[in-house]
Amino acid sequence: MSFFDRFKKKGKEAAPKAAAAKPAKKESKPPAQGAACYTKSPESIAAAQLKMADLGDLLPGAPPNGKINLAIYWAAACGGCDVSILDINERILTVGDIANVVMWPIAADGKEHDIAEMEDGSITVSIISGAVRNTENEHMVKLLRKKSLIVVSYGACACFGGSPALANLVPGGKDEILEYAYNKVPTTANFQADYHKGEPVLPQVEYKAPEGVLTLPMLFDTVKTLDQVIDVDYYVPGCPPLQESISHLLKAVADFAYKGIALPPKGTNIGVVAKTLCEQCPRRKENRRITRIVEPHEIDVDPELCLMDQGMLCLGPATVGGCNAKCTRVGQPCRGCYGPTAAVQEHGASAMTAIASLFPVLDDDATMGEDKIIDIMSTVKDPLGYFYAFTMGKSLIKKSVVEKGGK
Repeated sequence: MSFFDRFKKKGKEAAPKAAAAKPAKKESKPPAQGAACYTKSPESIAAAQLKMADLGDLLPGAPPNGKINLAIYWAAACGGCDVSILDINERILTVGDIANVVMWPIAADGKEHDIAEMEDGSITVSIISGAVRNTENEHMVKLLRKKSLIVVSYGACACFGGSPALANLVPGGKDEILEYAYNKVPTTANFQADYHKGEPVLPQVEYKAPEGVLTLPMLFDTVKTLDQVIDVDYYVPGCPPLQESISHLLKAVADFAYKGIALPPKGTNIGVVAKTLCEQCPRRKENRRITRIVEPHEIDVDPELCLMDQGMLCLGPATVGGCNAKCTRVGQPCRGCYGPTAAVQEHGASAMTAIASLFPVLDDDATMGEDKIIDIMSTVKDPLGYFYAFTMGKSLIKKSVVEKGGK
């Protein structure tokens, strides 16, 4: 039986139910304001951690029915997701055993026409990072979807839009962005004044040179997540995904290729847990009231106290666990790169609700003056950019628009 036959027979079946996890030790209810500190037990923190997957032998050799085909593509992103794949360290040798890498622009010289000439479905797994920002991104992800049995949305930009999707907040869209980048930034403005005075030059989609026609991808006004453009099978969030998460992705693929074990159900977020980042964080929580908002560099950060108790905005209460709170452990608040929990639809709004609950509302007067709220929130330099740093593409806000015909 060929590998692809096994995919059709086993890969589409529901994954077998995992053994029931041992329940974590029940935690006591957080105390009311003024009560003793609420400290999580080491056992409860350990139970919330995402453990590395057991990947077995380092060099198992090629799968019984031959190597699978693997494609890795980088759309609108910084490249950190591509580099993160190397965080599997010597396990990259296992990938070499299990797969033929048919495309990986950052590491191999694969061409678009090579992929186009392949049979549909002949790529077993395509790992795609980055948001869909331009026509090249759109073309390539649609092509890879056509040629692939499995597509993995890898990293925050692919899953939620990431930093590129913050461009959706520019009212004038791509035209305003290009105008600013090429005519108003000091270095480019000086270049235009020196070499193209009176006739500033912007990037063109097409240019007819003596050697032939040169083309550039065309920017879209709206940056989209991967699943807003193509059908996606699995998600691995993070900016970038961390080693623990990547190990679970590699195990799922390796178990499928070597042992014929069914893949997880379609739509699964791989490398996350059912708990929030707060439950993975070992910092002591006292539920102090927030009277002012600060950045880490503005205070002497207590190495043991919850960062929100110290006045820092932390998205941990609204963010799914999986990173094992690596940022908060070293004094940096969570920015939400792993995205919302399954119970949350709007990541930024959920985080704002959690933070607002710590505003100084008195027990005997459950109201707070609007002036005081504005005074506290005005210390947040960029609320949309902070609360939606990674998830703007999946938010209900989605983008900024300008109404035409109105004032």
